[in-house]
Amino acid sequence: MIIIINSKTKPEKVNDLVNWIERKGLKTHITEGDYQNIIGVIGDTSRIDEDQVKSFDIVEAVKRVSEPFKQANRKFHPHDTVVEVTPEVKIGHGNFGLIAGPCSVESEEQIIFVAQSVKAAGATMLRGGAFKPRTSPYDFQGLKAEGLKLLLEAKKATGLPIVTEIMSAEHIPLFENVDVIQVGARNMQNFELLKELGKLNKPILLKRGLANTIKELLMSAEYIMSSGNENVILCERGIRTYETATRNTLDLSAVPVLHELSHLPVVVDPSHATGVARYVKPMAMAAVASGADGLIIEVHNDPPHALSDGAQSLRPEQFADVSRAISLIRKATIEANA
Repeated sequence: MIIIINSKTKPEKVNDLVNWIERKGLKTHITEGDYQNIIGVIGDTSRIDEDQVKSFDIVEAVKRVSEPFKQANRKFHPHDTVVEVTPEVKIGHGNFGLIAGPCSVESEEQIIFVAQSVKAAGATMLRGGAFKPRTSPYDFQGLKAEGLKLLLEAKKATGLPIVTEIMSAEHIPLFENVDVIQVGARNMQNFELLKELGKLNKPILLKRGLANTIKELLMSAEYIMSSGNENVILCERGIRTYETATRNTLDLSAVPVLHELSHLPVVVDPSHATGVARYVKPMAMAAVASGADGLIIEVHNDPPHALSDGAQSLRPEQFADVSRAISLIRKATIEANA
């Protein structure tokens, strides 16, 4: 349920209405606007009589929200959410995040070299896998805790905030100094993990599952947000279809759809979507043109010898070329929408 009130309403009157709602066992979320404020009511709203709500003289309108995702819903929060990673690095509402780095952290020399290279090319965050979910149990599973330590060394050397994937709620204490925790496609519906991440005050990058709908992605975001953490970044990384020419099928239509349905920022991963390095640049450019708030791109110093996902990884000089191209697309997109 959404309750619309005039933005000039006295705070004590708003508090009276909020207290009345919460006494019925419901939660509220207030969004302030220039002309109207919105009180989002979360829970079993059948407990509330609309006519009773309308009897409050500050109420302009009452609307029911049919979608099951509430806090992630743009109706609840009309303005774009800006997720602050650091005071200098933000994503959403015109703040573009360029996340780059290797699929897996392999050594201190490797991660620091790549971090320095991508920063020089314009990256605003460093990605790198310490815990790696692999289809085969015989593939490289990551350096785990040691990998996290090496990421922090790269952060110290470059100043880049780090983004890395978590596999289990048991590992949360290890991620205390990680700037953005990534939930991979295979864990998108690991609801117990999502609820635990919802208790943190830390940005969460939530990737869409291989065969999940947009609605299911938003419901997973709702798990995190309903537990108290509103710092969620959605990620489109390709879905499984009949097509075999690419690793997955990059659903760029998800970007404008998610922006219409939700206030959360949306980033795109063209590396995992295509699985082929030479397709990353055109898909990155297309993602920016579609309105993405950021990109997450795999970059490796020696792709042929990478311990994971070398085929889709760019060399540092290739990433620099992509960075220049997307800067031009961003500029053209901003001018077109001005």
